[in-house]
Amino acid sequence: MNNSTILMYSLYIKTSESDIANVHKQESNGSASPQQELETFLSPEERNKEKIVKKYEMTKDAEAADFDPFAERKLDNPTSNMDTLTHLLKASLGTGILAMPKAFKSSGLINGIFLTILVAVICTHCAYVLIKCAHVLYKKTRRTTMSYPEVAESAMQNGPQWAKRYAYGFRIFILVSLFMTYFGTCSVYTVIIATNILKVANHYLSAEVDLRVIILILLLPLICMAWIRNLKYLAPVSMIANLFMGVGLGITFYYLVGTGGLEFDKVSYIKPPVEWPEFFSLTIFAMEAIGVVMPLENAMKTPKSMLGFCGVLNKGMSGVTLVYILLGFLGYLRYGDDVKDSINLNLDQENVPAQIVQVAIAIAVYCTFGLQFFVCIEIMWNCIKDKFTKHPVMADYAMRTVMVTVCVLLAAAVPTIAPFMGVIGAFCFSLLGLIAPAFIEVITYWNIGYGRFHYLAWKNILVFIFGFFALIFGTKDAVFSIIQEYQ
Repeated sequence: MNNSTILMYSLYIKTSESDIANVHKQESNGSASPQQELETFLSPEERNKEKIVKKYEMTKDAEAADFDPFAERKLDNPTSNMDTLTHLLKASLGTGILAMPKAFKSSGLINGIFLTILVAVICTHCAYVLIKCAHVLYKKTRRTTMSYPEVAESAMQNGPQWAKRYAYGFRIFILVSLFMTYFGTCSVYTVIIATNILKVANHYLSAEVDLRVIILILLLPLICMAWIRNLKYLAPVSMIANLFMGVGLGITFYYLVGTGGLEFDKVSYIKPPVEWPEFFSLTIFAMEAIGVVMPLENAMKTPKSMLGFCGVLNKGMSGVTLVYILLGFLGYLRYGDDVKDSINLNLDQENVPAQIVQVAIAIAVYCTFGLQFFVCIEIMWNCIKDKFTKHPVMADYAMRTVMVTVCVLLAAAVPTIAPFMGVIGAFCFSLLGLIAPAFIEVITYWNIGYGRFHYLAWKNILVFIFGFFALIFGTKDAVFSIIQEYQ
């Protein structure tokens, strides 16, 4: 969930709240039409019933209206399907992939394959649902683009009567969840950078350096990265991050299959279910890209191509799932239960290629920090900018400095990678990537219908159960792991 797709997401954070309120209202300008011949024979109760049926059919046929949001969408530089696929791969193949061997350790070698596919199917489906609901709401509201918070609010505004009063609150909930997710992710990135630097530093220094010292030293470089206010200058930095991450992963794969042996007798094939919550937390953190799917869809030349069995979303996530399974399988098979929170930390630091991996990943994550943190900055600045109209630039820099400082202090307080990833994956991504999209679909199709045997409702109940399972047990397991680190 990193790289240049964050740039597109940030463009939609700035959408004003008034845009959401501008829903399409179909009102008759002329006088009431005369009663038809059949209506004169209907009782008042039957007439009211007929009005309800007509209203339901009009809502149900919203997608068949004359308004085509995709034809009306005007973009200066629309992205092709291949460009969108590339951005989706960049967003999904983030630093979380380095924790997949650790996840396989919690599930078992064979069990991890099937559970990774399960998580991938559910996460991809929830992203699919979010885009599908957005396409329905485009026509209901006569809008051509929406961000994730806008989809959430619009669904409530156009849903049942009881939901309308909670529309703005639901929008705020999504914004807060996005902020918590990206802020926590940036704290994890700080720990990853410091850990990789520490590995190399301890090899060349006579005395060992404490990890928290490295984290605090990173404060100034991270503030400098956050002070870049123009996204135009952050995009090339993201490309540098992709280059270094590719180098690091390439050498890591070489160590997994080119050196030493893969010993099947030293791994567990199926771990007990009590250990699965950590697997789900880490895998959801690694695989979720719910924050970028709407910006990607909004920028597409052919948005309908995002969906479908062979659509861009399914193609991209299929490739991502394959890479995640491959690294998790080989990493756990190579190091067994000795695998660490990030697979690159298992590499032999006596070898120069292993040290290159540490440095490359540290640089890649540092270069990604600015784009990740930009989302948090945009959300926070939109909340406070009206209070600093006299000196907005100075206030902006001060806000960025304070936010980075809090982020680094949080990393120093919890300098662990896997448990920290687990908390974000279990708590933030379970809410944002699983539970919220399922709820949005329920509200969006409230008046349209849930299909034969109400299959949409039953399907979303299963998603809710899985989401709450990951939320409760995953968060509990991750928090206990952090407590154990202190003890």
